[in-house]
Amino acid sequence: MRFKDKVAIVTGAASGIGLATAKRLGSEGARVVIADLDQSKSDDAAEQVKSAGAPEAIGVVCDVSDEKAVDAAVTQTFEKFGRLDVVVNNAGLMIFKPIAEQTGDDFLKILNVDLLGAFYFTKEAFQKMKPGGAIVNVSSIHAVETEPMVSSYAAAKAALLSLTRSSALEGKPLGIRINAILPGAVDTPMLWNNPNVKSGEEKINKSDVGTPDDIAAVIAYLASDDAKFVQGAALRVDGGRLSRL
Repeated sequence: MRFKDKVAIVTGAASGIGLATAKRLGSEGARVVIADLDQSKSDDAAEQVKSAGAPEAIGVVCDVSDEKAVDAAVTQTFEKFGRLDVVVNNAGLMIFKPIAEQTGDDFLKILNVDLLGAFYFTKEAFQKMKPGGAIVNVSSIHAVETEPMVSSYAAAKAALLSLTRSSALEGKPLGIRINAILPGAVDTPMLWNNPNVKSGEEKINKSDVGTPDDIAAVIAYLASDDAKFVQGAALRVDGGRLSRL
């Protein structure tokens, strides 16, 4: 029970990687806060997390692109559980548009969720989390290898790696670890609804497609004391997809 008596916030946890992560942390003893946009979906996810073995789980409405909403979510966490030990910055948004057709608002919409959301939660953690805490940022292999039509997403995920490094430097004196993972192809709607995948422009080998549980297992490792000497790392979790020439 690596997370016994610990409290974790997982953003974007109503489905996909976030829900799998919340279940994994809960099954190992964490009390979990599901931070997502929709209350009913967050509440449903919380029930699933409790069914997976969590001692307690609650759903909290949070638009991670809104700094005040992030502050409110963390405040609710402390009001309910009195502490915060783990933050998983998983909430993400992706659009598919050529650069020539994007507006500044298009680009900022992605950056606000995929980058600033993690920044806001990191800031809150640095102010309120006690030594021994951990933050895991969910980046993407698009941060290092990408494709057409997803420039804003790739840029945000690359910047998230830079934020992870900077946060690790500032978090170390506070006793807080910050690391990132770079998932590859994962069996979620975001993968299969990708126009590049649907058109065949991006080829997907079935052996390269992981499950949300695969990603959750690595997140749990980085959030746990098993990774107490891992700080500022960017761990690729893609089944070896990028290793192939």
